[in-house]
Amino acid sequence: MGIFTRFRDIISSNINAMLERAEDPEKLLRLMIQEMEETLVELKASCAGAMATAVKVRREWEELEARVGGWGEKAALAVDKGYEDLAREALLEKRRLVAKAETLDRELRKNEDIVEGYKADIDTLEEKLVTAKEKQRQLIQRHIRAKGRTRAGRNMRRADSHTAMIRFEEFEQRIDRMEAEADLSGPWPNRERRDTGAEPFTLEEKFDKLATDEDIERELEALRSRKAATSGPEQPE
Repeated sequence: MGIFTRFRDIISSNINAMLERAEDPEKLLRLMIQEMEETLVELKASCAGAMATAVKVRREWEELEARVGGWGEKAALAVDKGYEDLAREALLEKRRLVAKAETLDRELRKNEDIVEGYKADIDTLEEKLVTAKEKQRQLIQRHIRAKGRTRAGRNMRRADSHTAMIRFEEFEQRIDRMEAEADLSGPWPNRERRDTGAEPFTLEEKFDKLATDEDIERELEALRSRKAATSGPEQPE
């Protein structure tokens, strides 16, 4: 089923209003243009048929006009020769042809009006078709621009995300360098001070050293006890 039910629907249609109500304007325009082009072909074919009919009727009318003139001349000749009865018959034939020519003249005018009507409809439809195609071109351009903006937006977001990650990594590397520099700048445990008897230990290290000393002392005491047990009591001299 077509978008338009009659040619006049196309002519009286408000393309903008139809597009505003359409769920898919591009598809609607495509269908409208297709139907307009098909209707235009039909109109031109009908116009061509009407023009051919008009040409045929005009030819018949011109032939009758010539015959009417001929019978008029014959009637005048018959009168000049004294043949009034013959002149009367010529005038009757002339009148019959005049009546037929008048009928053809009316038919010719009617056909010419039809042709002019078709031409006007064709002009109007062609204007509508130009408008619809321009709308289609604008919609296509808008669609292309919208897709381009969407693609550019995605690229920008992707680029922004990528840039942010690079900046984050640079910042992280900077922190790593700062931490490494801090480690390199000290303070370092001073072994020379330990060797010279200076106090390099922290409080926690001091307690750890005390615990270690106690363990060593216990191990030494255990060693002494085992030695004493194996040696036995000393014999008096």
